[in-house]
Amino acid sequence: MHTLNISLTPLWQRASMLLAGLLLSACGKQAEAPAPTPTPGTEASAAAPAPAPAKVYVVGTDAAYAPFESQNETGEIVGFDIDVVKAVAAKAGFEVKFVNTPWEGIFNTLTQGDRDFLVSAITITDERKQSMDFSQPYFDARQLIAVRDNSKVAKFDDLKKLKVGVQTGTTGDEVTSKLLGKNSPNVKRFESTPLALKELEAGGVDAVVADNGVVENYVANNPTAKFKTVSDPGFTPEQYGLAVRKGNTELMEKLNKGLADIKADGTYDQIYAKYFGAKKGDAAAAPASAAASN
Repeated sequence: MHTLNISLTPLWQRASMLLAGLLLSACGKQAEAPAPTPTPGTEASAAAPAPAPAKVYVVGTDAAYAPFESQNETGEIVGFDIDVVKAVAAKAGFEVKFVNTPWEGIFNTLTQGDRDFLVSAITITDERKQSMDFSQPYFDARQLIAVRDNSKVAKFDDLKKLKVGVQTGTTGDEVTSKLLGKNSPNVKRFESTPLALKELEAGGVDAVVADNGVVENYVANNPTAKFKTVSDPGFTPEQYGLAVRKGNTELMEKLNKGLADIKADGTYDQIYAKYFGAKKGDAAAAPASAAASN
């Protein structure tokens, strides 16, 4: 009997220990903290989709027209027009991607849909309005004559018997062609206004007719060229606008709103002063001209 009791006691103890362990385990599970109850409304917040990325518009510009658009030493497109469009985009809630586009084909890229809109010192004209739409004007311009400082040219008519450099397809090209004749050998056409001015410096032409902003910028930054400028009251005032594909009213509304906003809060004046000094008048105040453009 004693031997049997000795052998059974450990089994009973082990069974008791096992039972106690199971009870403790069950109690431990009951003591676990319940899962937190979601705050009302957080389920919807967690499941809400991320906001859609801002619309990116492709903008064509002929980056050879300083100070309006040009490329810096790193190849970045910079200038007055570029700063204006960036400010407009920030106000209107979209993004822009600038693509350097040669002037001679720039309007075709808009028509074909390769560019969403254009900014390139483009004058608003009745002829251009037939094939594209324009934003509200954002810059006043006029034609200006550049000659060497010893030239006797005092007015536009003095160019009748001289060799005149112009940028192909610009206002300068149009008005000079009317004065000298469209097919006159004395009208020398160049891919860009700076190239025409370089030719004037080299003596290949006697004068250059182009937009005042570009001519004044070149003369100021190239003092060794020894140029002077001549204005003529006969030149029709011009205004630049952003060119949009015909009928794209959604984009046009965004651009006009952005332009209005940067004029209202002083951003436009700051950009203007950066490139041209104190702003002279409001670009939108004068009526759009029917002259041709850049």
